[in-house]
Amino acid sequence: MTKPEPLWQPEPAEREQTLLAGFQKRAREETGLALDSYKELHRWSINAPGEFWSLAWDFCGLRGSKGDTAYVAAPDPLEIQFFPNAQLNVVDSFLKNPDDRDAVVFHGEDGHRLVWSRARLKQEVTAIAAALRAEGISKGDHVVGYVPNMPQTVAAMLATAAIGAIWSSCAPESGPDVVVDRFGQIAPKIMFAADGYFFNGKQFNTRHTIAEVAARIPSIRKTIVWGYAQAAENLPQGMVNYNSFLKNDVTELQCEPMGFRDPLYIMFSSGTTGKPKCIEHSGGGTLLRLLTEHQLHSDIRAGDRILYYTTCNWMMWNWLIAALASEATIILFDGSPMYPNISRLFDIVDTEKATHLGVSAKFIDASLKRANQPVKTHALPKLRVVLSTGSPLSPDGFEHVYSDWKSDVQLASICGGTDILGAFVGGCPTRPVYRGEIQCATLGLDIATLNEEGQQITHTAGELVCRNAHPSMPTRFLNDPNHTRYKASYFETYPNIWRQGDFTIQTEHDGFVVLGRSDATLNPGGVRIGTAEIYRQLDKIEHVLDAVVVGQSFDNDVRVVLFVTTPEHVELDDTLIMQIKSQIRKNASPRHVPAKIIKVAEIPHTKSGKVAELAVRDIVNGQPLRNSSGLANPQSLKLFENHPDLAH
Repeated sequence: MTKPEPLWQPEPAEREQTLLAGFQKRAREETGLALDSYKELHRWSINAPGEFWSLAWDFCGLRGSKGDTAYVAAPDPLEIQFFPNAQLNVVDSFLKNPDDRDAVVFHGEDGHRLVWSRARLKQEVTAIAAALRAEGISKGDHVVGYVPNMPQTVAAMLATAAIGAIWSSCAPESGPDVVVDRFGQIAPKIMFAADGYFFNGKQFNTRHTIAEVAARIPSIRKTIVWGYAQAAENLPQGMVNYNSFLKNDVTELQCEPMGFRDPLYIMFSSGTTGKPKCIEHSGGGTLLRLLTEHQLHSDIRAGDRILYYTTCNWMMWNWLIAALASEATIILFDGSPMYPNISRLFDIVDTEKATHLGVSAKFIDASLKRANQPVKTHALPKLRVVLSTGSPLSPDGFEHVYSDWKSDVQLASICGGTDILGAFVGGCPTRPVYRGEIQCATLGLDIATLNEEGQQITHTAGELVCRNAHPSMPTRFLNDPNHTRYKASYFETYPNIWRQGDFTIQTEHDGFVVLGRSDATLNPGGVRIGTAEIYRQLDKIEHVLDAVVVGQSFDNDVRVVLFVTTPEHVELDDTLIMQIKSQIRKNASPRHVPAKIIKVAEIPHTKSGKVAELAVRDIVNGQPLRNSSGLANPQSLKLFENHPDLAH
């Protein structure tokens, strides 16, 4: 059998100039070990966690005091500690060397461009932090943003971190029910927002939606609104103009000393079994993990310019903003990446001379379908890394990047999640890229593919797991005494081993092929969606008696398919379909709207009464049914086999 040829591999001189090669050299010097290959370096990083993470702290430039201990072992992975005596505030790393270099470059869909220097960003953070303190916000309080991906959002998050408070955000296209389900659980005291946003050539005014969210969450004392789509004037009661809120007379930024595990972010699970879970992440642990991911796996250096298409709903926003701590410039884009055409992001890459471009796998697939060839239309002079995540990148997508975008880039497909605010597997600038394969397991994480018996397997599909603790594991779930839901979410299948919920194959190159989700989470276009958020809207529609929603693999993506039952006298006609879609679009988001809505006679349920989503998903995707013994009505599954409406 002929061995596959790599699509790309670095030249020896390029490989030696990477930050990863520099880190590898430092590790050899400090340990006396050979560590000549990435495989050897990775093995050391998981066998000597204290040494590895301590060296990563120094090499990647995390500011603060490490304390006298880097690692404290424990039998329970949730009790393992990293840097228990450290003192730091991550804002000191984000805003290091505040000079006239570009920190944030913003491009709006409407053509608006805004540039803030590192000094300007620090000035804005200082003014917001002082204003938050004047409102009585302090360490441990929650501050939220219902916000577009804009410089003001970055500054608000950093100001929140500076005073030791905790940040969470939702994108403005999210419906009020989705936002209240999230923010309502964490009792925020301040909410930041913009007065609207642009998407796909349309302007949306969000003032009424913002007001509704604020009214439904009694803990919100004040809503701070900046002008974007409209002028932020004549605001309703309880809303304050952003510019009048700032304390511009304060010139010194005071950063609250924090512990390494003290919380910075609340992220939210996809909500497959009720309201989304509130996942708390530390400031120190998250930033240290992202620094290693950026510098060692993506070769992000001081002065690089990073464009990652994301919204503030997605953990890739947090990922992108962390590049400031490597003294890179972050390029923000808010709007549709397809408007007015698919060249929009490539135009920005050219204009801003971006070194890194990050997109979803779905975007690459859309580019392929449109026969998009930036190699013929754009110079892309500085671009050296393309990142892809959100869903598995198809082998054809890999080839499309190299043949039609640029041939001399590292294509770093990455797979991780909100759960760890980072990647389990990702890029490696010193190793080849093979068609359809993620390059490696990330440093410091003991990644494997396991079968149902918990045995490690290669060349065969199994569950992606992480067999060790690492700094960016969640500190806890809110409202979860004794970590009951935390452990059930990740550690129930394999004791003391984190199961991520992805099907993967480990390859002969020590790379990974990701096949898709192994749980009920939906993943259309690379955006994770919880099924409970859709069911909640269906509960409000009289003629939908029962339903099951699943993801169907279709056309190199996952599309949302909704099956419903109705009363005998009610047909699923165009009127009812439009009512269902409108209800979901308005109160959840456009991303939640099913691509297909199909009427069936019966919905399968487990004996305990739960909708059997996984069984239906397996049938719809032509996969073997894993277990039907727990179903109350297994005969109903025949209704879903080879359903004609799923063929197109």
